[in-house]
Amino acid sequence: MSGSRERILARVRAAVRDAPEAEIPRAHHPAGSREGIAAERFAERVGDYRASVHIAPEADAPALIAEALDRRGVRRIVVPGGLHAEWAAAVPPAAVLRDEPPLAASALDAADGVITGCAVAVAETGTIVLDAGPGQGRRALTLIPDYHLCLVRAAQIVPGVPEAIAALDPARPLTWISGPSATSDIELDRVEGVHGPRTLEVVIVTQ
Repeated sequence: MSGSRERILARVRAAVRDAPEAEIPRAHHPAGSREGIAAERFAERVGDYRASVHIAPEADAPALIAEALDRRGVRRIVVPGGLHAEWAAAVPPAAVLRDEPPLAASALDAADGVITGCAVAVAETGTIVLDAGPGQGRRALTLIPDYHLCLVRAAQIVPGVPEAIAALDPARPLTWISGPSATSDIELDRVEGVHGPRTLEVVIVTQ
């Protein structure tokens, strides 16, 4: 077996002896383009889950929020504490529903939706992760209302699940969201909104 291996390797060496030295590129993408590629991949994956997806620069995010809420005819939407000031300001004051003190489940169910940021997002799986940090609120806020408008900064998008786990604190209450809530029965009839929002709308905020 060893002799056969050596004969094969000798033939390979002979075949490439006069071939020019190949230059192997090491820096395939600068940091900025990697972020853009991750955002595009994430948007594609989220769209596969039947979520509505928008990509917009920071300056356009408030207008997109206002348009999304107006399009759905939102009258009352939960705005968690710590949400980015310009995003929160895009919600009409009369529509703002605060979770301070904590709202009852019935009040959350009666709300038209919730708007949040996120902790991290995964490009490969189209997954959004919440950890109850600033601008996200407690877990019930994104499980009971029927509509979730989530803003994801492009810088928060990581390539895969291992990178997401490395960026998260396992001691925090983590909610992993891959599209609108959906399940199927034994006959594969899809039912949405059983254990979470029926509608997920995502705004990817770029620099």
